[in-house]
Amino acid sequence: MGTGGETVAVSAATSNAFVPGETLSRSMVLAGALPDGPLAEALIVLVATGVVWIGSGWFERGARALSNHYGLPPVVQGSIVVAVGSSSPEVASVVVAALAGAFDLGVGAIVGSAVFNVLVIPAVVGIATDEPVDSNQEIVYKEAQFYMLAVSALLITFSLAVIYRPSEESALAGELTRPLALLPIALYGLYLFIQWQEVGDYAAETSAAVDVGRAWLLLVAGLVVILLGVEALVDAVEGLSGTFGIPAFLAGATIVAGATSVPDALVSVRTARDGRGITSLSNVLGSNTFDLLIAIPLGVLIVGTATVNFAVAAPMMGVLTLATILLFVALRTDLSLTDPEAYALLLAYVAFVCWVAAETVGATDYVGGV
Repeated sequence: MGTGGETVAVSAATSNAFVPGETLSRSMVLAGALPDGPLAEALIVLVATGVVWIGSGWFERGARALSNHYGLPPVVQGSIVVAVGSSSPEVASVVVAALAGAFDLGVGAIVGSAVFNVLVIPAVVGIATDEPVDSNQEIVYKEAQFYMLAVSALLITFSLAVIYRPSEESALAGELTRPLALLPIALYGLYLFIQWQEVGDYAAETSAAVDVGRAWLLLVAGLVVILLGVEALVDAVEGLSGTFGIPAFLAGATIVAGATSVPDALVSVRTARDGRGITSLSNVLGSNTFDLLIAIPLGVLIVGTATVNFAVAAPMMGVLTLATILLFVALRTDLSLTDPEAYALLLAYVAFVCWVAAETVGATDYVGGV
């Protein structure tokens, strides 16, 4: 699959992801305003991470105050309010990349980001807290299972593209159109309906008076700071990958995915340390559900049509499903996430990175169609 011409590749990886020596193109809005060079880019990474930390703190405090004011249950706080805000970097990367004509780059990091969210963030949260992170049956049997449904729905959408809009490039490639992109968006509408029902069934606890105006200001300011910080962070990582010749797929599925997941990680650790492990874990699952059902379709709605290579999408979605099952099992045992389980999740992510590296250099060939 090529990325040039009129079509753009949409998959878990970029279309020509495994070409050695290929690097990411710097397409972010701030690219022209930031200095070049490895030392400057390394400094930007450090500064941008601090900026994102500050922004995530503002956003989390604003979201927490508003959720308490409006009487939202903890799971809805994490899966909708905090998750949508902390997923803004992934959405921004897809939209900016689509407008820049590099939609495959923005979408290529989504699945890598999802794997990072499922394995690394719960692991870091579990290690960073003194006690096991509490879970509950609502997270295990509603949030985790609906997220697995989201993965399946997106894979079915890709299948429909291959079946009904086959591409001349490959027997396993198809065009993802705007009508098909509306299918996962409709499923997210069902997710919102379920969460709305949760709010109606929830008996809100009384809390102290909330300065609503200040809470909204914190939330919006935090969101803006997160967007600017992550954009600078991703741009610097792209520059470093180009300097050191890191292949596009490896950088997209690991470095860029990790960079755009920084707000999720920071918000989740912060909320877990405040004793709200349920909100922290539901943020992880809610963010991934939002990324798969909204971020990717939104990019398709912007560019009109995009080419999906099922031979690439299916193996990567399989890996994402396996990662979700690992988290599901860890959360279900004793309805908590212990330190050994956290380290096991972290080890699984290391295995994923090793597999991506092996695919990149051609040591393994489980992802076809490239």
